[in-house]
Amino acid sequence: MAVKKSSNPMIKHYWPRYRRKAVILTIAMQFILTAFVGGAIIIAGFDSTSFEFWIVLLAIIAASLGLNVFLILSLLTPLRDLTAALTHVAGEPSTVIPPNPNAPYFEKDGFKPLLQYLYASAASAGEVTDTKGEAPTEALSRALNQTSAGIVVLDAEGAIIYANKKAPISTEMDGKIKLDLLFARENEFETWVANCRANAVHAEKTWQRVADKIVGEEGRRIFDIAATYEKGSAAEVVLVALDQTTSYQPEDDELDFIAFAAHELRGPITVIRGYLDVLAMEASDNITPDQDELLKRLVVSSNRLSGYINNILNASRFDRRHLRVHLAEDTLAGVYETINDDMQLRASSQNRLLTVSIPDDLPPIAADRSSLSEVMGNLIDNAIKYSNEGGTIKVMAVQDGSYVKMLVEDHGIGMPSSVIGNLFHKFYRSHRSRETVGGTGIGLYISKAIVESHGGTIGVKSIEGEGSIFTFTVPTYESVKDKLQANDFTNTGLINNGSGWIKNHSMYKG
Repeated sequence: MAVKKSSNPMIKHYWPRYRRKAVILTIAMQFILTAFVGGAIIIAGFDSTSFEFWIVLLAIIAASLGLNVFLILSLLTPLRDLTAALTHVAGEPSTVIPPNPNAPYFEKDGFKPLLQYLYASAASAGEVTDTKGEAPTEALSRALNQTSAGIVVLDAEGAIIYANKKAPISTEMDGKIKLDLLFARENEFETWVANCRANAVHAEKTWQRVADKIVGEEGRRIFDIAATYEKGSAAEVVLVALDQTTSYQPEDDELDFIAFAAHELRGPITVIRGYLDVLAMEASDNITPDQDELLKRLVVSSNRLSGYINNILNASRFDRRHLRVHLAEDTLAGVYETINDDMQLRASSQNRLLTVSIPDDLPPIAADRSSLSEVMGNLIDNAIKYSNEGGTIKVMAVQDGSYVKMLVEDHGIGMPSSVIGNLFHKFYRSHRSRETVGGTGIGLYISKAIVESHGGTIGVKSIEGEGSIFTFTVPTYESVKDKLQANDFTNTGLINNGSGWIKNHSMYKG
């Protein structure tokens, strides 16, 4: 039998209708009032046919109509917010953001308790009960334990109040249960929850490739995470962890093998580069221009291969949380100067124009010159590869508060938004880049690790078909000098949380 569709109007339609009715009545009453005023003026002996009479009436309408409409809508604002909140708790589809009871103006006008009560009542009313009116906790717990996904529930205080058997949790010495997940940034999950509490009524967030242990530890699992936040609910945050270890672990095993092979290749490629340098120097006066060009191409290729090997070895150290570097006072211009010749040669060999503008008066930075130059080389090399024939790559630097920011801009093929979100993941390469451009897929991954090990950040803006701008920041030396001096000039003070390495990849963000 066909189900008859309900003809009842939706809650969200109430406010637009009521607002329209209020405005129409306000305008009508204004015209009626103006008519009474006009009649009174005529009775008082004023000439209704005079120009001044109509000027007075129009002035009355103009002065009061807009004010009255504004006033009535302002007075009806709580009704608008209440309708939006009811629309949300009723589960109706709507583009209107539900009112947040934490907003300062709700605290001032006393509307906050009403919203909080509404959200809390709706959350408690939505609990599942059995026929006896009791929550079927045992049956529900058995059902959730049968799933292959880990489920964790947190209350409004951030405490874990439920976790099934597959949940990625651990128990500390004091008996407190905590999430056992290595998010990409320091306190990333906690920061998201705090932001939801301050700015949202309902929110959802997903993370991919979140592990519970570092590479190499026994029993390591890798998850895709989905979290849901609902203000006022007894189960404020529900986190679902889908175990994807079988999909992701082969890549980590592959990296282990590649890292071993890269370590073995490092010696021979170093010898090859050395012989090429000697050959280029000794034969510079006795070879033809074509031979000289071929030799330059060999040097560029050997340098690129050496860079790939370094990237692989660094990526392996990053996954094991061993990427510790010594930072010294340096300049961004000085760091770039160490790779300038190689970058210019790479650009010219591929018919690209590389322009560099790094002011000498930028403040000194805290840097490991070798690692940071590798980041620069990765970003510029990518810009060269993904720009168009004859294109221009611009390298710029500016001061950004207590950081120095470097920008690498190209006007090449660009990227769609679907690619950008995964760009700094290990081994990620878009379908198009795999077909057209060579590479390992870990250059940006390790660049992110190096930048964050310096206490900085890395990012990208891109428009498909127009080009990309990669940026990274590193702190000025003056802003981190005390931390460096206190930790023997290692990056420990920038990435350490006080009691060993932070239990997530957050350790790389200062």
